[in-house]
Order: sequence, then C-alpha cells, then structure tokens
Amino acid sequence: MNQTIDHRHRLSTRLAFLTAGLAMSAWAPLVPYAKERLGLAEGPLGLLLLCLGAGSLLAMPLTGALAARFGCRAVVLWSALVVCLALPGLALAPTPVLLGLVLFVFGAALGTMDVAMNVQAVMVEKASGGALMSGFHGMFSLGGFAGAGSMALLLWLGSGPLGACLAIVLLVALLLWRASPDLLHEPEARDGAGPAFAMPHGAVIFIGVLCFIVFLAEGAMLDWSAVFLSAERGLEEGRAGLGYAAFAVAMTVGRLSGDCVVGRFGARPVLLAGGLCAAAGFFTAVAASSAALALLGFVLVGLGASNIVPILFTAAGNQKAMPASLAIAAITTIGYAGILAGPALIGFVAHFSSLKLAFAALGGALLLVAASARLVRVHP
Repeated sequence: MNQTIDHRHRLSTRLAFLTAGLAMSAWAPLVPYAKERLGLAEGPLGLLLLCLGAGSLLAMPLTGALAARFGCRAVVLWSALVVCLALPGLALAPTPVLLGLVLFVFGAALGTMDVAMNVQAVMVEKASGGALMSGFHGMFSLGGFAGAGSMALLLWLGSGPLGACLAIVLLVALLLWRASPDLLHEPEARDGAGPAFAMPHGAVIFIGVLCFIVFLAEGAMLDWSAVFLSAERGLEEGRAGLGYAAFAVAMTVGRLSGDCVVGRFGARPVLLAGGLCAAAGFFTAVAASSAALALLGFVLVGLGASNIVPILFTAAGNQKAMPASLAIAAITTIGYAGILAGPALIGFVAHFSSLKLAFAALGGALLLVAASARLVRVHP
C-alpha cells in the first residue's frame, strides 16, 4: 500500500466504526413495532431475527476478497449504501416474508461493512506503528449506544418508525460523507499473486477459535444476563437489564482506554490479564450471594473482554499464513458465529443442568484464552 497513513485516516476509521455501530443498533428499538405490525408471536419472530445473522455469516467470508481487490473505501461505502436503503424497509415491510428478506440484506450489508472496516483498521494500525484497534472498537460500542438511544428517543417523542429510520439514515450518510475521502482507496498489497479466497488455516483458525470463545461470552451477556439476575439472584425483572448495561458500559470504557493500556503494558500481558479478569467475572457471578455482587462480576467480564478481540484482530493482520484481508474475514465470521450460537448453547446447558454451570463453563473457556496469550503473535 503506497498511501501515506496520517491522523485523517485514523479519524475516518473511527467514523466508520461509529457509523456501523449506529446503524446496527438502530434495528433493536424497531423490533417491538415489527412484532405488533405483523402480529408475530415470539417463535416466528425469533426465526425472522435469524435472517439478519444468516445474511452476515454468508457475506463476511466474501468481503475479504472484495476489500483486497477493490480497496476498503469502495466496500465500506457500497455496503453502507445498502444499509441505508434497507433501514426504512425494516420499518415498512408489510409481511413476515418481506421483513425476513430485508433483514437478510441488512445483515449481509452490515457483515460486509464490519469486515471491510476491520481490514482498514488493521492496515491503519500497522502503518501507524502504535496500538489503535481498541479505540476503533470502542467507537463501535459508542455508536451502538448512540443508535439505540437516538431511535428510542425519537420514537418516545412521537416520531413514527419510518421517520426515526430516515433520521438515522441521514446521520449515517453525514458521518460517511465526512469519512469517505480518507478511507483507504488502494487494495491490500500482496507478495505475489495470491488467491482471491482461501479457507482459514494455521494461525488464523487458532485466532478464530479464541474470537469464538470471547464472542460466545458476549452473546451470553446479551441474552442471558437478565435471566441470570432474575432467576438465580432474585432481582425483579424490571431491573434485570442492569446486568447487560453494566457489562456494556465496562466494555466501552475498557476499549476507549485500551490503546493506552496496550501501549504501556504490551498486547500479550493485556490479553492474559483480560482473559483472567473476564473469567473471574463469570466465576464471581456464579458464586455471588447477591445481585449486587453478580453485577460486579458482569463489570469484570466487560472490562476483561474489552480488549481481547481488538488484540486478536491485530494478530490476524500480522500473521503470515494468509493475506490480512482474508484472515480478518475468516476470524470475523468465526467470531460472529459465536454470538449467534451462544444463546442456544447456553440454553442447552442450562436446560440439562443449570445456568450457573453454563456461566462457569464460560469462565473456564476464558481461562483457556488467557493461557493462549503467549501463543498469539501480535507483531509482524
């Protein structure tokens, strides 16, 4: 890559992550409206929601080749355009079949954008010579808060779902208009003529498995933390959502401060400490005698997990087994599969044993992540 990397490219990358988080989270407040509009029960709605994940999983493996061939800028902008076109469709789809199709397209566009912006992030971080990845992912978390909060506020103020979606589309367009000139135009530089697509192998599979574990833990926090607090710790259902809120805030704070922490202590020590901290969080929640102590455990999970995935993305960009763009696509796909599989796996264990055992098993898996820290190659 001949393009010189400076602060403008770092800013454009942050804006891309902010935009992706904003667009993705805008769907969450629309779910009750879609359920009521289409008269859906919980079961059919759950099946429809799988369409979003299916679209992402099918698109992600292909995006690395697209970014390598056309450059990150083209892929980010075209996928963002599809996201902007799909968002109003989520508010208008008149039948379950059409909503499923729009969700599939929306998920595919988000998955494409996710991989392309992470490819850009790896290239910008590598050229900058310092730790930047945690901050980039922190902007995604901030975008998630902003998107869900803005949509909820607009809907609460009386805006219809379509009007709220159009407001988010306008904001996404403005942010990308600002970021566009400094997104990376050039395709990824390669040594020789490599394949446009390759199955993950070597270090990429190892990194992908670690990502799977961490995303599995994140998915468990999203879908099961409230259930755990209400069923296992006696917290009333109206306040059980505090569990995920505590986790999400801790993760955002950890990521926004992560670049400084990694720069001071090094990636491997932070990976080791993060795995131990997240594992301790799950064990604390399981052993807690009160909801307050369980909440502290969820904070520890968020702080510990916050910088693991950014470090693993950096490692994927520095490994030599396959081109960085294809490696990022592979570990993103494997990791995202962890988020999708997490709720079902936790539910399966909880059904045949208990939710406490399921959370303890996640703590044990995160200990494996910590033990693997010395094996992760974080520098070229």
